Amino acid sequence: MSWLSRTELLLGKNDLEYLKKCHVLVVGLGGVGAYAAEMLCRAGIGRLTIVDGDAVEESNINRQLPATRSNIGKMKADILASRFLDINPELQLEVINEYLKDERMKEVLKMAAYDYVVDAIDTLAPKVYLIYHSIQLKLRIVSSMGAGGKMNPGLVQSTDLSNSYNCKLARMIRKRLGKLGIRKGITVVFSPEEVPDEAVKAEEGQNKKSAVGTISYLPAVFGCHMAAVVINNLLASNQQ
Repeated sequence: MSWLSRTELLLGKNDLEYLKKCHVLVVGLGGVGAYAAEMLCRAGIGRLTIVDGDAVEESNINRQLPATRSNIGKMKADILASRFLDINPELQLEVINEYLKDERMKEVLKMAAYDYVVDAIDTLAPKVYLIYHSIQLKLRIVSSMGAGGKMNPGLVQSTDLSNSYNCKLARMIRKRLGKLGIRKGITVVFSPEEVPDEAVKAEEGQNKKSAVGTISYLPAVFGCHMAAVVINNLLASNQQ
């Protein structure tokens, strides 16, 4: 029995064959992005480009898919590449061990005719840059808003960016994209759940000025929602 036999039973052979021809770019392989990428791999997406310039740290272990003690210090993208090829040896996989920004981000967006872009970057400026240039290139994109500080998986949802609320990251992205003339047309995964003040502390890092408390399952729920957006929209386009 094929490893995708249960997927074919649900989707049908035609849709499964279509997914095998699709190419998805996943940028950011932390708590959200790694789960999104794995769900896409397990769903039968035939080609993935995965991007992250980060290595596993001990503080990642509570929530991130590639984070185990034996993987501390190893590059997240390399760990996941090995894992994904173990799931699907026929997967066409491009691995980019970089933090994308500026011209390099545009280069990567133009490297292939992606069927979808998954934005799981957790730093504001490159996140806005990725969304903006994906829209300029007419690429379909789904973007993760803030998963930190949240506990209730039942509140996680996908909607247009213009409809998101009670999320600090979404508010900042709306403001910055608004200045660039983009106010809607971007699918986001977000939660309106309140973040307790005590769950946030100032902490200077490579890309952040604060640390937000996280629970094991919530970033994974965000990642699964993102994969669902991609798969369902790809399948809908195959029906047209």
